[in-house]
Amino acid sequence: MFGDMMGMMSKLKEAQEKVEATKKRLDTVLIDEKSSDGLLKITITANREIKNIEVADSLLEDKEQLEDYLIINLNNAIKKATEVNEAEIGAVAKEGMPNIPGMDMFK
Repeated sequence: MFGDMMGMMSKLKEAQEKVEATKKRLDTVLIDEKSSDGLLKITITANREIKNIEVADSLLEDKEQLEDYLIINLNNAIKKATEVNEAEIGAVAKEGMPNIPGMDMFK
């Protein structure tokens, strides 16, 4: 039993290291979100860090419209980044989890 416990601990540590490596890799995964008319473009990492915002000159003339565009497109970009992040981290975590009876968390 002690050997099994050591094996499980080793697998958990390995899984944790893979999750951390995946988090670092997700800093390099870029997601672009554009408004439907192309006047605003946001680039965000899969770890939800904003990297770039491009605004068309015409949007600078209407503060309220620009604010609306930013809110909508930032929320869409964050949602997409979260989906990528959760899928990647979840896959790595599930792959590295030892088979512990009664711990079917990732079904």
